[in-house]
Amino acid sequence: MNQVNFKAVVEGLLFAAGDEGLNKRQIKTVLEIDNDTIDHIMEELNYDYERGDRGIMLVEAKGNFHLATKPEHTSYFQKMMESPQASKLSQAALETLAIIAYNQPITRTEIEDIRGVKSDRPVQTLLSRALIEEVGRKEGVGRPVMFGTSVDFLTYFGLRSIDELPPLPEDITASDVTEEADLFFNQVGQELNNKDTK
Repeated sequence: MNQVNFKAVVEGLLFAAGDEGLNKRQIKTVLEIDNDTIDHIMEELNYDYERGDRGIMLVEAKGNFHLATKPEHTSYFQKMMESPQASKLSQAALETLAIIAYNQPITRTEIEDIRGVKSDRPVQTLLSRALIEEVGRKEGVGRPVMFGTSVDFLTYFGLRSIDELPPLPEDITASDVTEEADLFFNQVGQELNNKDTK
C-alpha cells in the first residue's frame, strides 16, 4: 500500500473512531507500519487539513488524534442546530437514547452490545443536543465513560423525573427493552417534531 492509501485509511480510521480518537500505537497496529511512517502520515494529513478549503482539522489531545470541525465555522454549526430540521432526532439517536434512559449509567460499548452496531454518531448527536451527559467512569480496563440522561432530556420529553418513564414489563429481554422504549420515544419524538415544523 502506498503513502496516499495509508493516509486515506488513517483518515477513515479517525472518522470511525469518533470523539475517542486513536493514538499512534493503535494506528501502527492496524496498518502494520513503523513510527516514522505514522509521523509522516500525520504531518501530511495535518498539512491537508490546514488548507482554507477544508472543513475539518486534525487535533491531538492527550496522545490521541481526532478529527474536529474548525472553530472559525462555529457560527454555521450553531445556525444548523437552531434550525427546525435539526430539532428532529434520527431513528438511531432515538434508539440509543432509549437504551441509555433505561440502562443508565451505561458505556458506549454496552450500548453497542445492545444495538448490535457502532453508536459513535448517535451518542455524539445526543451529547451535542445535551440530552445525555457523562456521569462518571466505569471501573476496569480503560475506565470507559458512562452516560446518563440529562435535565434537558426530561424537559424535552415532558418528564419531571426519570421515574416517569413508562414501566417495562417484567421478564423482558434487552431487545424488548429497546423495542418498548423505541415505541415511547418515537411517539413523543414525533409529537415534538410535528410541533417544531408548525
